[in-house]
Amino acid sequence: MAGHSKWANIRHRKGAQDAKRSKVFTKIIKEITISAKIGGSDLDANPSLRSLVIKAKSFNVPRQNIERAIKKGTGEIEGINYCDIRYEGFGPGGIAIIIDTITDNKNRTVGEIRHILTRYNGNMGENGSASHLFDRVGSLYLKESSYDEDKLFEDIVFSGADDYYLNNNKCIVYTKPDLINSVKNKLEKLKYNITEVTLEMIAKSNVDISPETSLLVDPLMFKLEDHDDVQAIYSNANLI
Repeated sequence: MAGHSKWANIRHRKGAQDAKRSKVFTKIIKEITISAKIGGSDLDANPSLRSLVIKAKSFNVPRQNIERAIKKGTGEIEGINYCDIRYEGFGPGGIAIIIDTITDNKNRTVGEIRHILTRYNGNMGENGSASHLFDRVGSLYLKESSYDEDKLFEDIVFSGADDYYLNNNKCIVYTKPDLINSVKNKLEKLKYNITEVTLEMIAKSNVDISPETSLLVDPLMFKLEDHDDVQAIYSNANLI
């Protein structure tokens, strides 16, 4: 239970970093549509969708937009046929990169992602070429607050979670994917406000990169984040 996380273990969350309101809305709406398509429209039976609706409301996405996205996902109204695709590749210094996308045009997206990687001395890999370097974990994002770390530690141990990240009032709790709902319920009973529940990829080990290499890694990550179809990026890069 480290209580901290390296730079590589914090996913590049495009929605939270994107300054353009329209892009934030588009990203969240795509996620809601896919979640409803996979798990249905019942928020109680679809924790992923419930989490995304909470997230959408926190970004002030209009209620009618949320409802329309859910209905598009379930097929109640006609909409764009989105699909979620994961790409794997490698970047400067040999870092491994996983890129989650939601797209309505697979050929366009794969070509553009490949071009971005190549531009910054990276390359697209086969399925499984990078993902074996990561663990799939459940992540619960707590509402920003001034936490008593001793109490937080005790509560997280009680909940059955594996680890957590705390910095500047931001807290992420990590758990095994199959325990994510159990941990969530226990933390909520302890009066923690959970703003998002999701599954993410955490690097098993990190690759140290020099300041020189970071001059390529940083713009690569920002370029990927800026792509309309990219939802999340994971890497095992560790800045020296």
